[in-house]
Amino acid sequence: MTPATVHQGAGPIVLGLPHTGTFVPDEIAQALNENGHKLADTDWHIDRLYADILPEVTTVRANFHRYVIDANRDPAGTSLYPDQNTTTLVPMTDFDGVDIWDTPPTDADVEARRKTFHAPYHAALQAELLRVRDVHGVAILYDCHSIRSAISFLFKGILPDFNIGTNMGATCAAKIETETTKICTRATGFSSTVNGRFKGGWTTRHYGQPDNNIHAIQMELTQSTYLTDESAPWTYDQAKADQIRPHLTSILTALADLTPSLGGSQ
Repeated sequence: MTPATVHQGAGPIVLGLPHTGTFVPDEIAQALNENGHKLADTDWHIDRLYADILPEVTTVRANFHRYVIDANRDPAGTSLYPDQNTTTLVPMTDFDGVDIWDTPPTDADVEARRKTFHAPYHAALQAELLRVRDVHGVAILYDCHSIRSAISFLFKGILPDFNIGTNMGATCAAKIETETTKICTRATGFSSTVNGRFKGGWTTRHYGQPDNNIHAIQMELTQSTYLTDESAPWTYDQAKADQIRPHLTSILTALADLTPSLGGSQ
């Protein structure tokens, strides 16, 4: 199993998919406990939700599960959200704060996984962003995520449907955040927020360098927007997906159309 699967498109948008993979090597699977084997914190079917949503889009998908190592965490182990509950580079618990390991990984295990999985995924993602920037003068990373709408260990209450993250505007040109927010706000039947509980993970913060013509924005969707239930067996709901996909298409189309105004060419 390769750490990442890349589909190259000719357009200015790169979709990052760090949490849809479910591959766990046998030796790591043997160290997980019964709770860990559920792989409950997967961004279930988010790759399917975004499939064929925009012509000529590039996708970079991590094939390994986030319990192996989290592709959206700082490889140095620095917390994204100090003083808030969160999961680590290699999670010790699930999103509910419940242990997932019978045999927790050692520091040496974490470093080995960083080299084997985390680093190759990000090498692939960086290569695609640079390739796209070379073609268009600008690259826009749109990092695709989903999560259950209610997780008391991580946040209070019910999460809005669209959670836009730009690290308080630092990771992209203002017009990218503005255009995305406008489309989400106008999406009938859906709620949205900007830089709320989720301000953009390590991927968005690391690659979002507007001064270098690489812009990044994270979209965290609630799984209630496209799954039948936010619980096993995590069934993809086509009718729900058909309601939200047009809004996602509108966002990505609008961002692609912004390329010339960002100093690039289409």
